[in-house]
Amino acid sequence: MVALNARSVDHIQQLHQLALNLGGTDEGAPGHRPQYGEGFHSAYVRDPDGNKLAFVYYANAG
Repeated sequence: MVALNARSVDHIQQLHQLALNLGGTDEGAPGHRPQYGEGFHSAYVRDPDGNKLAFVYYANAG
């Protein structure tokens, strides 16, 4: 899996939707994932070749 840093929670939603529009499949809708740390937000997709991508943002990264 490849993880890509997003600029914001909204950016995660935009990237997730773009990936789906370009033929990717949903592997986890955008959302807060507290099990990975406070402020962790992510979304997961598979590209048309089957590669899993994660779009991530840490809200309290400083």
